[in-house]
Amino acid sequence: MSSAVVTREPDELTGPFGMWVFLASEVLFFGALLLAYAYGRSHWPAGFAAASHETHVVIGTLNTALLLTSSELVALAVACGETREGRARVPALLWGACVLGVAFLALKGVEYTKDFHEHLVPGASFRLQDEGGAQLFYVLYFLATGLHAVHLTIGIVILAVFAHGTQRLKGWAMPRRIEAAGLYWHFVDVVWIFLYPLIYLGGRSG
Repeated sequence: MSSAVVTREPDELTGPFGMWVFLASEVLFFGALLLAYAYGRSHWPAGFAAASHETHVVIGTLNTALLLTSSELVALAVACGETREGRARVPALLWGACVLGVAFLALKGVEYTKDFHEHLVPGASFRLQDEGGAQLFYVLYFLATGLHAVHLTIGIVILAVFAHGTQRLKGWAMPRRIEAAGLYWHFVDVVWIFLYPLIYLGGRSG
């Protein structure tokens, strides 16, 4: 009886390994932002709490749910890619994750629009001028969430490419490469899991 497991080529292992190396450098990059946040929060706790209280926690929570669900779809896609029978489900799962990622970006756009109209963008018209550290909070907020959105956009493109490739049965859309793409997607989600409580819950804990 033939095995249903897709054969793994040794060269395919370089994909996940290379992705782990890349993600290690990304951890250092986002880690610097988290250290800057920790410094600001320790020096201006009241200002950071007041600024965090102005964030749109409902949108942030919905976006968290979207990313967690998308990660589950990507994990299922990677698992299905390990068997010949399951590979037929991979395109739909990856496309589903892409749709959730686009929904995240759309909600983030709505949130940025609200921030602009509520004068929460750092600058001369910033509404919380009297709160020490509040403007720094929003500088870090836009920097961190903006960079996260860029990484998420890249992830959507990568998943869409593999969704198309597996749908058309392209030879380059191999399971190990999909796994490497999945690692990138999970990393982007983990970054958001760290950002979510720091941005949205810091001013609501008391």
